Amino acid sequence: MIHYKSEEEIDLVRESSLLVAKTHAEIARLIKPGISTIALDKIAEEYIRDNNGVPAFKGYNGFPCTLCMSPNEQVVHGIPNSDVLTNNSILSVDCGVYMNGYYGDSAFTYEVGDVDDTVKQLLKVTKESLYKGIEKAIVGNRIGDISYAVQEHAEKNGYGVVRELVGHGLGKQLHESPEVPNYGKRGSGIKLKKGLVIAIEPMINMGKRNILQHSDGWTITTLDSQPSAHFEHTIVVRNEKAEILSSFEDIEKEIKKRNG
Repeated sequence: MIHYKSEEEIDLVRESSLLVAKTHAEIARLIKPGISTIALDKIAEEYIRDNNGVPAFKGYNGFPCTLCMSPNEQVVHGIPNSDVLTNNSILSVDCGVYMNGYYGDSAFTYEVGDVDDTVKQLLKVTKESLYKGIEKAIVGNRIGDISYAVQEHAEKNGYGVVRELVGHGLGKQLHESPEVPNYGKRGSGIKLKKGLVIAIEPMINMGKRNILQHSDGWTITTLDSQPSAHFEHTIVVRNEKAEILSSFEDIEKEIKKRNG
């Protein structure tokens, strides 16, 4: 069953989503070769708790950490560990927060050190695919319109679109109906109505779309070991233009500052 949100509920999802954005910004300034993902995870957890939030992923179905941190060929659900980040790599970070009874959720893929232009292009196109999907999240369209927009942009640039993992509704639960695939047919799926809050999250592979789940029960990698990128916003369906409840603004400011 789909729960359409009141404006009061949307405000609460926005608050949680903006704490997610600020948590991303906290670690964005620290992501560089030589730092471990577990160190970044601890900083994120402390920041969320200091700001009256609860890490949404920690303990969710047994997940052990605050952030999902997935370097290079890891698609999603990577578990932070003591391995240090290396130059010419990427790191997908997915963060969720629970605050005031509602969830926020957003992901961003970071460059680590000097990154090859081919990988930079993957990140650029994945982020563009997210915004192409968001453009279609308006009243009267259907879920398939979002899905098709993401898929069409990624595939025309030669990339593989992961199919087994999807976006989702969220609110009082981290994962609510409906599912939001990153592939599909225009005009298919449920009709979008005002007040529908969803997380749209393209997971796009440099090579083929096929993936592999690892024995830890969480980590997903590309089958061909090529890099994968992941960007996610929490949005609400509106009449003429979707409203983005999360934000990349502070993240991008930190990256700009860091790059001088």
